[in-house]
Amino acid sequence: MWWPLLKQRGVLRADVLAGLTGAVVVLPQGVAFATLAGMPPEYGLYSAIVPCVIAALLGSSRVMVTGPANAISLTILAIMAPLAAPGSDRYVALVLTLTFMVGVWQLLLGLARAGKLTQHISHTVIVGFTAGAAVLIINSQIRNFFGVDISRGANVWQTAREFFGLLGSINPGTVIVGVSTLVAATLWKPLNRWVPAMLIAVIVGAMVAAIVKGAQPDWMIKTVDALPGALPRLSTPELSLDTLKLLLIPSLAMTLLALAEAVSIAQAMAKKRNEPLDGNQEFLGQGAANMIGSFFSAYPSSGSFNRSGVNLAAGAVTPFSAICAAVFLVLILFFVAPLATYLPLAAVAAILFLVAWGLIDRREIRHLLDDKFERITLIATFVATLTMPLEWAILLGVAVSLVVVRLKGR
Repeated sequence: MWWPLLKQRGVLRADVLAGLTGAVVVLPQGVAFATLAGMPPEYGLYSAIVPCVIAALLGSSRVMVTGPANAISLTILAIMAPLAAPGSDRYVALVLTLTFMVGVWQLLLGLARAGKLTQHISHTVIVGFTAGAAVLIINSQIRNFFGVDISRGANVWQTAREFFGLLGSINPGTVIVGVSTLVAATLWKPLNRWVPAMLIAVIVGAMVAAIVKGAQPDWMIKTVDALPGALPRLSTPELSLDTLKLLLIPSLAMTLLALAEAVSIAQAMAKKRNEPLDGNQEFLGQGAANMIGSFFSAYPSSGSFNRSGVNLAAGAVTPFSAICAAVFLVLILFFVAPLATYLPLAAVAAILFLVAWGLIDRREIRHLLDDKFERITLIATFVATLTMPLEWAILLGVAVSLVVVRLKGR
């Protein structure tokens, strides 16, 4: 139990400050990830509140932060868009039901002590999947960054074809805003530990958008919809038999992906801090976070690479830092929510470009490509991620990795 650690000198202060940093970081990320998932922007922030607290209280990792995640958000859009129009009431209802089902599966796996299940998902599969997911994130935001009317849900090849056909209709205003956001984030990066670069970048993007609008009113720059409030709204999953059947396969695939991501992050954090990790307990914590979160407007959540890294770097010692992050986020939203309409979609797209670039582990990819066996798994998973429904891509990657392991053993 970690509660007694808070009595040690400096621990409480370190956790509170780390929590405040995490709350500031998730502001632009939550909106961006919700956009990526096809959800209204406030749902990305709601997903960083209740699930974050539940996972901190019931999970095993001391510094991993649970909430909206990039690959999870992208997968949600990919598997749910064929079932309902992204952003619609029906789409939101289905996604919240998906959250509940994922939580139930995770709890059942934890109770069955299936913590070793994620060991069958090789590191190579995760590297290939996240690299493919990065490309898909960029693909999904081309329309917002350049202000062109590319079909939502278009694959990489369709996007490329449509984009080159629409070069003449690129909105200069959105490009200026997007590029300004990227430049601001890059220049501020050395000062990231003081104030998050992503936060500075979206502020700069909003300021540039205001200047551009004043100078060129004809350049229509789209912005994020208004956030309804700081507190998550109560919600009820749709548990009809037809809906449960419809979401059975997507929920199983999402469960596998969410657990693989959460446990891999938790393991990495535990190794850095020389702490033990109980895989089954982490399954239970993630399951409870999603199941309870589904009643508080949260879409499927998992461990967050970015926020966990920030939490660790900010000096967090116990899960109390994640609880503080959720509380601070609610407090900040009371003041920030009315300002959301000043946030340009081009700035959000730029932030997601940065997230996507950070997902690509270029050093590890070069290392894996040098191994003739791992190369097969890496390329197969990457190509599958770009060409197949994401719920099947990771399953194919796992199947290929198991075959490769057998080939290696011969």
